Amino acid sequence: MRSLLPEAVDKYVASLAHETDVQARLREETSKLSVAGMQIGADQGAFLSLLVSAIGAKHAIEIGTFTGYSAISIASALPEDGRLICCDVSEEWTEIAKRYWKEARLDARIDLRIAPALDTLNDFLGDGGQGTFDFVFIDADKTGYDAYYEACLDLLRPGGLIAIDNTLWGGAVAETKKGDADTESLKSLNLKIASDSRVDSSLLTIGDGVTLVRKR
Repeated sequence: MRSLLPEAVDKYVASLAHETDVQARLREETSKLSVAGMQIGADQGAFLSLLVSAIGAKHAIEIGTFTGYSAISIASALPEDGRLICCDVSEEWTEIAKRYWKEARLDARIDLRIAPALDTLNDFLGDGGQGTFDFVFIDADKTGYDAYYEACLDLLRPGGLIAIDNTLWGGAVAETKKGDADTESLKSLNLKIASDSRVDSSLLTIGDGVTLVRKR
């Protein structure tokens, strides 16, 4: 399930979401893959674009790029001299992404790093990147979320935003019994963020759950 909404409501929401022709074709191509469930919906893409535009973001990070749909949503809302750092470990999926980025004329704004995301984040921190980014989208391996959150919080400027995907995890986070490693990692992070004095936050019921964090 892409969303916890009833199917008819989910389709209605998706029908009203703005997406470009390039995004629509990318979503269609990705839907044929066996791992298509990793792709965000059009409504979530529009939400990411709105967030980036609303805060006037210029420097952004994405952790987990897959076939590039969310990167288009973010990069298209950046100014022409803006930059999106995309972190992923799959050359196979990001080859699809690169084709569509070029077609959307956004490839000049996107810097793809094929490496473990934490390595890339630590490189930025080591180079004095603290407080230099405006926006972060985290959508990768769930057991790595806490480490990504901490590193990105250091890289983020005060007032900057982090959007974290899949924080409802199909509703599994609401179950009281002990779950698998992914579920337990998400439950722990949700509790941590809710009481984190460094940020303001809200867990939104968009898609499979998006936690929105603002650095104080």
